[in-house]
This record gives sequence, structure tokens and C-alpha cells, in this order.
Amino acid sequence: MPSVTLDGATLRDEADFHTACRAAFGFNDFVFSTMDSWIDALSYLRDEEGMTKFRLQPNEVLDIVITDSALMKTQAPALLEEIVYCVGGINERYEDYGEKPALRLVLR
Repeated sequence: MPSVTLDGATLRDEADFHTACRAAFGFNDFVFSTMDSWIDALSYLRDEEGMTKFRLQPNEVLDIVITDSALMKTQAPALLEEIVYCVGGINERYEDYGEKPALRLVLR
């Protein structure tokens, strides 16, 4: 199962988050450092858009593992809450198109 790991101890703000995601997901140049762009990129994991280094099969799920999530919850609670909310919204998009959810958020 494919996965990306983000170090929650280093994610203090949205800029840190987008920098880490660019490296972890292998975003192309069309993915900007905004949550809207992050959502768009992860909404096409099963398509040939090439927005990330991942291309999921129809029932495959990408794990997004955030280590030191307890520390992140202390340092950047609003950011962690937004990530949780956005992953849920992305999975709803997949379901709206008759597909299974594509993301699983793992907090460690």
C-alpha cells in the first residue's frame, strides 16, 4: 500500500506543510502552495493527471502518515484540524464519483 510520511514536529504552519507535501507527494509545478491546490492534486490520484508521483489503482488507498501528531496538535491545532477536514472532503469527492475513498489519514 502506498504511503507518505509527514513529520508533525516540523509542521508548525501552512508554509511548512506545503513544503513537506511538495517533497512527499512529488507534486508537479501546477500544484501551488494552497490548501485548494492540495485538495485538487489529491482528488486526481486515480486519473492520468500526473499531479503527484502516485497513481492509484481503482481500490487502492494512499496512507498519509503524520508522525508526532500529538506535538503537531499542540503546535498547530488549526492546521491539523484543516488537514483532517480536507482529507474527509477529498474522500467525499471520490465517493461522489462512485469510487472508493483514496486517502487514509494515520496519526501517530
